[in-house]
Amino acid sequence: MVSAFSVVASLLVPIGLLLSSGWLGVSLAVLGIQLRLLANVLDGLVAVEGGKGSPIGALYNEFPDRLADTIILVSMGYAAGADWLGWAAALTAALTAYVRVFGGALGQPQSFQGPMAKQHRMALATVALIGAQAAAVWQPGWYAVVLQGALAVIVVGSAITCATRTRTIVRHFDAQGAQS
Repeated sequence: MVSAFSVVASLLVPIGLLLSSGWLGVSLAVLGIQLRLLANVLDGLVAVEGGKGSPIGALYNEFPDRLADTIILVSMGYAAGADWLGWAAALTAALTAYVRVFGGALGQPQSFQGPMAKQHRMALATVALIGAQAAAVWQPGWYAVVLQGALAVIVVGSAITCATRTRTIVRHFDAQGAQS
């Protein structure tokens, strides 16, 4: 239920960015991002600290995260007038999780490293939304430029994160081979 709430919280982003405007819209979007992150932290605490973790819990942890990321990043893309960039950010963000989970499926420890892990993407999205709205006060066209820049950083950073995590998986296999 906590993970599912992260998807509901992320819906504040398109409501804020696409159905509202100005500081109210940005405030709703930022609130959605922060509530999504809070739900993710609480989900981990309930599962690990509360002893409620289960094999199916991992499934309920991963799928809502991918949906929430997609809702947030695609909404930012549409708000920036660059829907393709929002979709590219969502795809590369999903790939970072895919590489992490795939490493785990191969028996390796899951790597959460990278310059654009989930918390980094959400921090950048938050700062970009606030910065874009602040910039728009002086120069309206900058709103889209700031959001597009942030999404481009997320795409490039997520690609680097995928490469970094893949290298870590390979290094673990190399180290295991050297020990055999």
